[in-house]
Amino acid sequence: MKNFKHNNQKSKNKNIEKRKDENREEKKYDDQVEGRNSVLELLESGKDINKIFISRGEKHGSINKIIAIARERRIMLVEKDKKQMDQMAQTENYQGVIAIVPPFEYCEIEDILEEAKNRKEEPFILILDGIEDPHNLGSIIRTAETAGIHGIIIPKRRAASVNSTVSKVSCGAVEHMKIARVTNISDAIEKLKQEGLWICGTDINTEKYYYNQDLTGPIGIVIGNEGTGMSEKVRKNCDFLVKIPMKGKVTSLNASVSTGIIIYEAVKQKIKKDRI
Repeated sequence: MKNFKHNNQKSKNKNIEKRKDENREEKKYDDQVEGRNSVLELLESGKDINKIFISRGEKHGSINKIIAIARERRIMLVEKDKKQMDQMAQTENYQGVIAIVPPFEYCEIEDILEEAKNRKEEPFILILDGIEDPHNLGSIIRTAETAGIHGIIIPKRRAASVNSTVSKVSCGAVEHMKIARVTNISDAIEKLKQEGLWICGTDINTEKYYYNQDLTGPIGIVIGNEGTGMSEKVRKNCDFLVKIPMKGKVTSLNASVSTGIIIYEAVKQKIKKDRI
């Protein structure tokens, strides 16, 4: 009798663990996008949405547009009390709307190169070597999209991945950006070199300022980790290195700010070259 009870308890424990694993798996494969602009961008991009939660009573402004598009696309709309929505939200300023979506669909490096071909432009690619802060990643994606970057390459390990925070900070730009997630950044750089791209790294210890470097033509720009910069292996793999002049007592910039400065110098040079 004791053995039966013991085995029965073991069986129950296994079932509980199984349900926990299933719940973890469900959370792993589901994500959410929060905020009116981000959800609106998501709806207008035509990407899959499982359902949209709206705070009860929120029926003004852009919420009406979100509801109209969701109904047109036959996406499930669910109203919840503010308290329930507050518990669901991953950010404080979710603006009364949360969309539950499948995981972000990463692409391959070949897809990014194909995007450049489709636009009839020379490849313009951003490579992020270990950006860990999702807010930085979101800001970088937003800047990259406005600058016409064809795609972004990020590592699978020790780096931020695309999630609801990244989507919200990017203000929906993530829905229009091709992002490849690779096992090894150095191998990805080699692949780009074989496709004819020049690789520009950013390093405070180099001599050349970014505005003195030719950034036209097919190019990949590497932005390193917020604290440690690029890894030594990645640094050695770059064709050339540039730096941003620092005049103050603080000798480093936020990664998203550095990205904006460098890629918009490239944009300026490309525009100038096209006009000649």
